[in-house]
Formats: sequence, C-alpha cells, structure tokens
Amino acid sequence: MANADRILVIDDDRDIGELIAATAESLGLRCTATTDAAELPGLLTPEVSLILLDLMMPRMDGIEVLRLLGQLGSTAGVVLMSGISKRVMETAEKLARTLNLTIAGHLTKPFRLAELEDLLRGHIPQVKSAPARPCPQVEVRDEDLRSALRNREFVLFYQPQIDIASGEAEGLEALARWRHPRLGLLPPDCFIPRFEAMGEMDTFCWLMADQGLEEARRFASNGRPAPRIALNVSVQSLKDLKFPDTFIGLAGKHSIPAERITVEITESCLMQEPSSALDVLTRLRMKNVQLSIDDFGTGYAMMQHLVNIPANELKIDKVFVGNMHTNSSDRVLVEKTIEIGHELGMTVTAEGVETQAQLDFLRRKGCDRAQGFLFSRPLPLEAANEWLKGRRGRAAQA
Repeated sequence: MANADRILVIDDDRDIGELIAATAESLGLRCTATTDAAELPGLLTPEVSLILLDLMMPRMDGIEVLRLLGQLGSTAGVVLMSGISKRVMETAEKLARTLNLTIAGHLTKPFRLAELEDLLRGHIPQVKSAPARPCPQVEVRDEDLRSALRNREFVLFYQPQIDIASGEAEGLEALARWRHPRLGLLPPDCFIPRFEAMGEMDTFCWLMADQGLEEARRFASNGRPAPRIALNVSVQSLKDLKFPDTFIGLAGKHSIPAERITVEITESCLMQEPSSALDVLTRLRMKNVQLSIDDFGTGYAMMQHLVNIPANELKIDKVFVGNMHTNSSDRVLVEKTIEIGHELGMTVTAEGVETQAQLDFLRRKGCDRAQGFLFSRPLPLEAANEWLKGRRGRAAQA
C-alpha cells in the first residue's frame, strides 16, 4: 500500500480501535482510530482509503455515519463491524450501496485477529483506485441523439444464454451500444435515460428490434437454426395496443419465427397501465412470442403481477447472483425465485454469472439457464457468431 493511503477506524470501544490500529501498523499500514463519530468530517481526508465502522455506537450510530459518508462523497472502502444480527448487517450494506459507498467487507464481533489481518491484506489493494465510470462525463445534446438515430450509430452486441444442463448456447440477448463518432463505444447508461426523457425510447427500441431481427438470421449455420433472440422493449410499447401485430409483421419481414423471439420486459413496466400491458403481452403470447420478466427482484411488481403476466421466463437480476455467496438474503431470494418460477411453469435464467461456484450453486438449485462473463461478455455480431461456432464445435467433439 502506498504511504499516502490511510485507514480510519470509528468505534466507541477504544480497545477495539487500538487493536485494529496496532494490527494495521504491524502490516505496514497507517491507521487513525476515533471513538467519536462526530470527528469524521475532520478525519476524512483524500488519503483515507479504508474505513472500519462500528454500527452500534451511542451518540452517532453507524447508519448515521453512512449517511454522512454519502453526503461527503467518500470514495473509501467501508468495512462494517457489529455484533448485531446478520440480517441487519446485510441491510446496512445495501443502504451503503444506495449511498454510492463502496463496501469492502464486514467483521462480525467478536472477530478473530486472523480475520482482521486477512481483511486488511485482501481488501486494501481493491480500494486504492476509484472505480471506473461506465459512462464518460460528457455533454450529449438531444440533437446528438436524434442525429445518431438518423445515422444508425447504434449497434447491437450479443450475450449468450447457456442451458445449464447441456452447456448449449440456447439464446442470445441483444444489448444496445452507441458507436459515437468521437467518443467510441458507449454503454446504454449514456443514452437510455436520455431517450426516455426525450420521449424517443419507442423509436429507439423499434430501430434496435429491426436490426436485431435482421441480424438474427446470420447466426444460423450448417442447417441449424439461429439461437433464440431476446429483445428489450420500452414501456411505451406496452401501452400501444397495435404493438403485437406490428411486431409480428416485423418478424415476418425478416423471416424469423415468432417462437424464436423473446421479448424482455422489466418489473417496473408491468406497473404502468397494467390493463394495456396485459392486453399487449397476452396477445404476444397468443402469437407464440416468448416473454421474459427481466431484472426480477429489483422493481416494484407484486406477486399478483407475476401470476397474471403470461411469461415463459423469469430472469434473476445479476445483483442477487453476484451477492448470493456473501449475503444470505440474496441467496434466499435466488433460491425462492427459482422455485416460484418453476411452480409457475417458467424457465428461470440467472444473469451476471461470473464464477464456477455461482454456476455450480445454480445447477444444484435447478436453475435452467445462465448468462454472464463466465461464458462470454456481450460481443459484436461477427465475434458472437465466431463464439457460437466455436461452442458448437466443442459440443460436437464432446
């Protein structure tokens, strides 16, 4: 760790603070400990890279300190310490993330010295540099976006969806990117919220659907049909009662069978004008289009909406998949989502699968499909096609 980096301990128990400081210094790290959380604004300098925070303090408790850290714009990693229940600790971690704080771990009191040493060695290198921003902080004018639509600067990348039992690439999710003439390839966070604010989201989604269905034919090879293609639609589409007929017409234009297309909708979409959403989604299913509820668990849908929507697929959001080995609440949500999905006759897909341990857990719990970096990042058309051919080649040799 660079000499400029420093650890800050906030704990009303002086003995705990002194123990952590001594352990840190034995590892060559600088450490400051305080028993008074009110001193935080004066102690939080740019050199502080890691904060060990006790949740249970008499005058200013740990939740109030997290709120203050958020207001101060802290970029230091935060380790939560407490002897309080595990559920409360996990909820505090979630609160910290909503405040844009970086959670670097937790210590359950009483902790062992070896646990503290492992945490200091293992987490400090990860918080030395600030996380990369996914979207460049540049001004994009509304006219820039309209021009990008006219010039077809938006492209699709494809991420495989794997059948967990067979290992086959069973589907591809189409994900939009902006090939900006000056800034290069930009992720959806840079333009999707702006399109929504401009009222142009429906126009954008139709453009991407047309492009995705046109490109889907190119994934067929050696007499094998192309994998199922998954497309995202806007909230506005679910308010348009003509959407199912228009969508089927577009699929027919590109000779893509309806049953080879999945329309992905988010939970929040289901809450806006539910009567028209039910009308549109039911007619899509009657026309054999597959329906998927995306990002399940992150939106506002009640179980009644889940029961009413005639979806074929339920997708577990990557946040829960990523945390399920460290957070018992997220693990339970993953398990129960798989059970509920199967009880309702749905295929269940886990997003954001990055490790073999996650895949093994999902396989044991009976999850049907997985997508994530463990298999492949989203790839441009030609690269995705080559990836698919390679996957099929390995399957044929097996």
